[in-house]
This record gives sequence, structure tokens and C-alpha cells, in this order.
Amino acid sequence: MSLEGKLVVLREERREDQRLFADLRNDLVTQAWAKTLPPDYTEEMHVKRFEGLEFTYERTSSRLVIVEKTSGQAAGFVSYTGEQHRMSASIGIVVAKDFWGTGAALDAQETLLRFLFEELGLREVHLWTHSGLPKAIDLAGRSGFAVCIRLRESVYKFGGLFDAVIMSLLREDYFARHPDMTDRLPRID
Repeated sequence: MSLEGKLVVLREERREDQRLFADLRNDLVTQAWAKTLPPDYTEEMHVKRFEGLEFTYERTSSRLVIVEKTSGQAAGFVSYTGEQHRMSASIGIVVAKDFWGTGAALDAQETLLRFLFEELGLREVHLWTHSGLPKAIDLAGRSGFAVCIRLRESVYKFGGLFDAVIMSLLREDYFARHPDMTDRLPRID
């Protein structure tokens, strides 16, 4: 699967991408939810996960590499997980610091959302972040996500306590933000 945006292409992950994933997961700035401190994710751990993936027609999750069109470089990855048929999924995005401020993250997020709402027909997409990452909250807001749950001081990161922030985007809000697109699914009332 390959999805094309204005600035990026999202493609399926490959064996050779696992080094990038390990690097991004071990960087405390790019990884919001590292469970180990200091992070110690290895390329071998990512390769083992990758090689253990089994083919299925029921795609409830996917991790896609963000490739910047102009340079051809991998800028990070986006993913969706927990897809409930025609209902919801959770998304995540991790972008290398070299690509911050280039528009790659927003374009990758918009490209994935277009796929989730148009092709998978989802009703709602949500994400988790924390208040110590205002750029992540801003990025989500630029695509129309709204805070739906805030768990106060429930995340310890960067030597302090932050709020866990859950944001959500509904199908009708997505299509209202994109008047050039037509929602072909009937509204459920």
C-alpha cells in the first residue's frame, strides 16, 4: 500500500526501515511514550516484530513510512491501530527532528486521515499525546482534532508531570473541513 500526499508518500514498512524506527523510539524528544528510561529499543527488536507480522486481509493496523517526495528520505512514520470495522482507529505519528517545520508531519497526518475516512469509512479517529508536547497538540488541532479527555498530571516525562491528552476527530468534522471532498457514506443518526 502506498498513499500519496502533497509533500510525502506513505509506504508500507520494510526490513531496512527498522533502524530508523529504533532510532526514533530511542530519542526522548521524538518518542512521547517510551516505556523504558533510558530507552533501549534495538534494531533487532524491531526486526523481530517486523518479521513476525503475518499476512491478513483483515487490516486492523498498519505502520507506514513517511517519505519526503523532494529528497526521497524517510522522515518518520505514521500508524493506525485498533481499527474497529467502519467505526474507529487510533493514529500515531513520529517524525525525525530534521523534518520538523517542513510540513511533512501535517501532510502525512492528512494523507492518513484521508485514507481512514474515505477508504476505510471510519466514523472517528483518535490519538494520545501529552501536554509536554504542544507541537503534537497543535499538529492534531490543525487537522481538526479536539481534546476529548485530559488526565491531569498522569504522565511523567522530561523530569516533570504532564497531562495525558486524548484527541478525537469525527467523520462529519473531517468532511466539513474538506468541502472539496464528498462523504459517500450515509449519516447514521
